[in-house]
Amino acid sequence: MIKSMTGFASLTRDEPSAVISLTIRAVNHRFLDVQLRAPASLGGLESRLRSIVQQHVARGRIEVAIAIQSRSGKPTVDVEVNEAVIESLSSALERARGRGLVAGTLTAGDLLRFPQAISITERKDEAVDEALAPAVEAALASALQQLDQMRTAEGTHLRADLDARRAQLGGLFDQAAQAARGGSDALRARLAERVKELRADAGVDEALIAQEIVRYANRSDITEETVRFRAHLEHWRALSDSPEPCGRKLDFLLQEMNREVNTLGSKAEGPGVSELVVSLKAELEKMREQVQNVE
Repeated sequence: MIKSMTGFASLTRDEPSAVISLTIRAVNHRFLDVQLRAPASLGGLESRLRSIVQQHVARGRIEVAIAIQSRSGKPTVDVEVNEAVIESLSSALERARGRGLVAGTLTAGDLLRFPQAISITERKDEAVDEALAPAVEAALASALQQLDQMRTAEGTHLRADLDARRAQLGGLFDQAAQAARGGSDALRARLAERVKELRADAGVDEALIAQEIVRYANRSDITEETVRFRAHLEHWRALSDSPEPCGRKLDFLLQEMNREVNTLGSKAEGPGVSELVVSLKAELEKMREQVQNVE
């Protein structure tokens, strides 16, 4: 199934003990990369939350931000003052003031600039955690469903574009194969003349003539490349219809198709073949750029 790797989801859920706010941003990534930002009080849930994300997403960078606003009215942070550090700062300031280097007194605002002087840590309430755990997991699952809907909708547009390009790719390859067959006919005519020349020389071995014929024939035959390329196009269609994520497989198919196009360009002869090969490679590159957005 073609599904976009980019998307966004956001929700707020009211619970008796707290308000849960959750946002998810998804962007392109070669593998699945889950970035989770949550209050320290939810640290025990991290592995479970990551597992929920993995159940919904196969590939992409997923940034999950969770905020909890307690309804209890109790302070959610602890503030600790390092008196030793403050006394040292005050003494240093007094000495600098005595030398005329600074003026004024040490204020609370000044202390906030020194993390060593005042530390603010989030208060962890295990009882609240246990009560909120199911609600947080449910909120994450709901947000992931929203994200999936958005990524599926974008994937529909991606598929429409890629299907059109796949059809155009098949048409270009058919034109190149037809031009190659025309070049092959011309090559056979030249080969027939060459055979006549060789047979006119009584000293030439018949085995040498046979080798010459085989060499020229193998050089221009693109049947194998044509069969493989068309098989790749059908495989692409099957992957697009499958319910499984297919981004990496489509990327691999494009590499295989590019290989067949390169081989066709090196073997085929005929008017317009080179131009068609260039067009094929350009179209493959456009498809490759689009596939980087597919999960």
